[in-house]
Amino acid sequence: MSHNKQKKIAVINDFCGFGRCSLSVSLPIISAMKIQCCPLPTAIFSNHTGYDSFYRADFTQHMEAYSEEWYKLGLTFNGILTGFLGSAEQIDIVKHFFEKFKTSGVVTIVDPVMGDYGKLYGSYPIQLAERMRSLVPYADILTPNLTEACILTETEYTETIDDSALEMICKRLSDMGSKYIVISGIERDDSLVNFVYEYGKKPIKIIERKIGPCRSGTGDVFSSIIAAEAVKGENFSDSVQRASSFIAKALRCTIEMNIPKTDGICFEELLTEI
Repeated sequence: MSHNKQKKIAVINDFCGFGRCSLSVSLPIISAMKIQCCPLPTAIFSNHTGYDSFYRADFTQHMEAYSEEWYKLGLTFNGILTGFLGSAEQIDIVKHFFEKFKTSGVVTIVDPVMGDYGKLYGSYPIQLAERMRSLVPYADILTPNLTEACILTETEYTETIDDSALEMICKRLSDMGSKYIVISGIERDDSLVNFVYEYGKKPIKIIERKIGPCRSGTGDVFSSIIAAEAVKGENFSDSVQRASSFIAKALRCTIEMNIPKTDGICFEELLTEI
């Protein structure tokens, strides 16, 4: 019996019960795009860490045995998407997963979630950020924000970075292994810029007007759409445009519904349009 008659994406990330981020975003987004989403949790959260209180259960010790059962079933994936990884051990487990399941034709998307606004997240030590670099050679597609792109390339962070410097960062990341790169959410005045780099092509910028405050889960929506479209064989820059437009529309809807900032974006209202 074959379990591989439908396109599938393995998503390695934490699961968050409330707050619209990580696997609880990827599952509905990828499913709505008519691709089976197979989650491999790294941790279980009651709600994300932006709230004053939360419950967390680490899943690291179970990840290898969990994925081994997929291997026994003979599962193959069309794509693999990784998100937040909270330890060096988890990064090593992901590398092992790539080595086991990344066969010819499998698209790998790495979202190197580490920090923002020029700083690492409080729970993310610099030693772990350095280990994250070891995943870049496995990534066909890389979706860092500016902070993460600077960390991966050991480039000094500046909010006023120009296009030539962005292109240089992308070239360094490409030299490390990734051929499709988007540096997402670069703030310029009242706009957000996604800087899109494809190996051998001139970079382009995809610009959307900034809508409200930064919210949890927007990066997960973004990377999930990119992953699903990559598996479908869609053009990379077109996929970035569609993901950016969807997020902008969802943000406008979120503001109209007066959703608290901590609760993320109400993409559910628009799933039928994706």
